Amino acid sequence: MFDKVLIANRGEIAMRVVRACREMGIKTVAVHSTADANAMHVRMADESVCIGPPAAKDSYLNIPALIAACEITHANAIHPGYGFLSENARFAEIVTAHNITFIGPTAEHIRIMGDKVEAKRTAKMLGIPVVPGSDGAVLESEALSIAAGIGYPVLIKAASGGGGRGMKVVTHEGELLSQLNLAKNEAKSAFGDDTVYMEKYLSTPRHIEVQVLCDMHGNALHLGERDCSLQRRHQKVLEEATSPALNQNQRSEIGTIVADAMRKLGYVGVGTVEFLYENGEFYFIEMNTRLQVEHPVTERITGVDLVYEQIRVASGEKLSLVQKDIQFNGHAIELRINAEDPQTFTPSPGTIKFYHPAGGVGVRVDSAVYAGYSIPPYYDSLIGKLIVYGRTREECLQRLRRAVDEFVVDGIKTTLPLFQRLIKEPDILAGNYDIHWLEKYLGMKH
Repeated sequence: MFDKVLIANRGEIAMRVVRACREMGIKTVAVHSTADANAMHVRMADESVCIGPPAAKDSYLNIPALIAACEITHANAIHPGYGFLSENARFAEIVTAHNITFIGPTAEHIRIMGDKVEAKRTAKMLGIPVVPGSDGAVLESEALSIAAGIGYPVLIKAASGGGGRGMKVVTHEGELLSQLNLAKNEAKSAFGDDTVYMEKYLSTPRHIEVQVLCDMHGNALHLGERDCSLQRRHQKVLEEATSPALNQNQRSEIGTIVADAMRKLGYVGVGTVEFLYENGEFYFIEMNTRLQVEHPVTERITGVDLVYEQIRVASGEKLSLVQKDIQFNGHAIELRINAEDPQTFTPSPGTIKFYHPAGGVGVRVDSAVYAGYSIPPYYDSLIGKLIVYGRTREECLQRLRRAVDEFVVDGIKTTLPLFQRLIKEPDILAGNYDIHWLEKYLGMKH
């Protein structure tokens, strides 16, 4: 097991890793920009190193500074968290070349799954169901024939990156080429790569993702699914486990397919395989080769500490569980609390004057803020996650309503008022929503 882990991240995920390491008896090193000198993860870690000025490219994305921080503190492993360099294959290679363990999969697997075209090709080869579409990059000269073969509407997507950039829905042949060029230009601008591919556009799908956990000894298991269908601009807002759309047989079937595929691939660590789900069919969209923001809902219904297991398998140990050990009990929902105006979603950095997180039975808050903390304007607006558990989905929602009302953050605007409204909506209470539901709802409310 590692003596000391450097956490190449900030905010609530850095705190999550600090806590797991402390429970495991592992020392931690926090890194921070000058803007984060007073951050909670800096205060809670055993050591801290300033790695640069506020801009992420000069600090949290600064690979030489991160390696130097490891060397001066004698950390023998790096946990990348999520975001920043967590899915950067070159970073994983450099870390390994310096005889430091990267707590994550191999650079090869990060690279394969980071390229949407290669990921889809690999998933298909491994027996994972995929969305009908092009087998690779789409050229302008062949776009019309590919689209005709798939059938309209079609979706054009950037091969690199995500977040909705370089993504266009095309409903008929007349607009295909203009939308293709728009997507290519957006992709080039956002990711430095204008490669796009095409697939069938599903009109009312849910976003279902399967959590996997694998070791270096050929063992792989799944920990069920999460439903992440409540999204705004392709960004998740609320996640729940288990999905109200699936039954136990469907859960077991898709979970087994994914676990078997990861075993064949030789994957190591935690990972999430994401699907669109419509009319009883699963369609692979991508794989995230890291810990997910929404991992706590899976932890709550399975009792498995994913960060603990992630660190163990990275150190070469076998999984401490087998598939039959994984039981799904009750229901959990996570809300992403952002420092944003709940009406316009514009960022709301500033100083938190008063902070009172929700508590009580079945309530967990993952956050790194406190009263008096100034939220810097340079990073993601996520300030905390409210995770609530109930024996049934109905009990979970009742507890969630109470917890949201109890949660107080003063001095900045947050998305808490939006959640107060959302969790009273009949469609949410019934679990009757798809990936377009939230944007339609917000459009009607404004």
